[in-house]
Amino acid sequence: MTGTAQTSGKKQSTYTLGYYISLFGAALILLWIGIFKFTPTEASAIKPLVENHFLTFFVYNIMSVQAVSNLIGVIEIIIALLLIFSAKFAVLKRYAGIGMVVTFLVTLSYLFTTPGIWKVVDGVPVTDFFILKDLMLLGFGLMILQNKK
Repeated sequence: MTGTAQTSGKKQSTYTLGYYISLFGAALILLWIGIFKFTPTEASAIKPLVENHFLTFFVYNIMSVQAVSNLIGVIEIIIALLLIFSAKFAVLKRYAGIGMVVTFLVTLSYLFTTPGIWKVVDGVPVTDFFILKDLMLLGFGLMILQNKK
């Protein structure tokens, strides 16, 4: 029986380590990308994605290219901070998870709404692979929503 308890404890500590690596890794990615949204390079780069999306196509009629990018950056930074502080304040975990799920569902949907994002190279369909990281982040956001601790 002692071996079972030790194995269970090792599994729990491995899970906990993996959880916190994922949590702080996701926060770092969101923080970094959120900060980059304040640059003109990133504001221009996301314009085709945002203007061709059925939920966000109208925003450039209301705000400038840079203002839209800045707003998205602020949202990403807020989610990153929620993730970081959820390590200490569990009540924030739900909001971080919701923010991640919504954010990454929208960004992954760009793969289907942006013309020309898919290309065929040597018979293999490829895309700008930077968006595919959002698949893992979406999964982690769903895990956070389910996690009771």
